[in-house]
Amino acid sequence: MNQDELVSIIMPSYNTAKFIKVAVNSVLAQTYKKWELIIVDDCSTDNTDEIIHFEYRDSRIRYLKNTRNMGAAVSRNKGLKEAKGKWIAFLDSDDIWMPKKLEYQIKFMKKHKINFSYTCYKEIDENGNDMHAVISGPKRITKSGMHNYCWPGCLTVMYNAEQVGLIQIANIKKNNDYAMWLKVCEKADCYLYPKVLAKYRRGREGSISTYGYWILILWHYKLWREAEQKSVITSTINTGRNVIYGVYKQVRYKNKL
Repeated sequence: MNQDELVSIIMPSYNTAKFIKVAVNSVLAQTYKKWELIIVDDCSTDNTDEIIHFEYRDSRIRYLKNTRNMGAAVSRNKGLKEAKGKWIAFLDSDDIWMPKKLEYQIKFMKKHKINFSYTCYKEIDENGNDMHAVISGPKRITKSGMHNYCWPGCLTVMYNAEQVGLIQIANIKKNNDYAMWLKVCEKADCYLYPKVLAKYRRGREGSISTYGYWILILWHYKLWREAEQKSVITSTINTGRNVIYGVYKQVRYKNKL
């Protein structure tokens, strides 16, 4: 496959020194070599700086640091502004890619003339142990379908920046990945590559998977009300849709191994 097309990988980080080497190493292990990794650190208080500066001497890795702690949405926006690639991909600093992730996904998108895609992924615990669950999703997600729920795992998404353009999202504390997919879906439907190409770390302190049910519902409401600037009624209806389809996703698309 032609590897002349650059992939820009956006990686926000905050206090993930314990995990970030594994994440970065999974990028270095990619069989598709034409990439740039843009790490945007949100003023970590651990030794993330030392790990990146002293462990890696690869010119494809760019390390940026916010002047103050501003949240993942601002960090992702900053990374997207810096991105030079035709393809945009995302990997959080505590997650992992399989070695052929970029190769297979780009090949799939080119073959089917797709501008926005996602893949299946496995769940692992904080220590990297397999939780014996694979998450998939609908084969095709339209704009309306994306309003139902945030189907793609952030670590699996890729889109064609030449077709979609620069995406910038509102500065919301959580669900900022969902805010991005809502914008991308205005330009292109999202298609599933039905193979496991990534591992998502659940249960880490501070991660979204550790919060209570009602807190998650509140964040969905804030997404619609504050980021999407919908009315109270529309925001409430869309939040209700998210709850219903969130349950459906657990039943339909989470497969226990």
